[in-house]
Amino acid sequence: MSLVEERSGVVLSQEDFEELDRHAIRTNEALRLEFIDGKLGVKGLPDGDHGRISEWLTRLCIQADSGWWLYPEQGLHVEAYRKGNARPDGALARSGTFVGQGEWASTDGVLMVVEVTSGDSDTNRRDRVEKPRAYAESEIPVYLLIDRDSCEVTVHSQPDGVRYEQRVTVPFGKSVALPDPVGIELDTEPLKEWVG
Repeated sequence: MSLVEERSGVVLSQEDFEELDRHAIRTNEALRLEFIDGKLGVKGLPDGDHGRISEWLTRLCIQADSGWWLYPEQGLHVEAYRKGNARPDGALARSGTFVGQGEWASTDGVLMVVEVTSGDSDTNRRDRVEKPRAYAESEIPVYLLIDRDSCEVTVHSQPDGVRYEQRVTVPFGKSVALPDPVGIELDTEPLKEWVG
């Protein structure tokens, strides 16, 4: 059993972490727990603008390929050589990819993961540092970060098992390519309306 020591000195097992996450969901507390790179993290729940951005992106993905679905909050094992689980805001995969896998699914078949910043205190460390590394280690082809703090979209691609070799950042209002296997030209103009 792998143990994690929090800054506070509390030791937490993977099983305890998963139970805490289930409790937060059942009791409708405004947080999500993640276990990335051997560290416990807390993620704020999305607001209405966050939800609208997810809706917009889901529609674009389905228009590009009707066999895709942008799974919201799908738990993923993001461990190449470290133990970890993450709940991206969206995981783009073929419909049915996660059937029978339970709460923490394999990243096999995931074409892209999406994070939309929530403005909480961990955003920089979690969404801009830890998650790109964890997703690249898991060899997820594309990581899309919609950064409401900086009003920018960053597309990470070409994972080499350690990091993403390609990173393109554009301000809201510009178009950016989501490379293969996604293959969508993303017009980010609508995002200007949902920064709040």
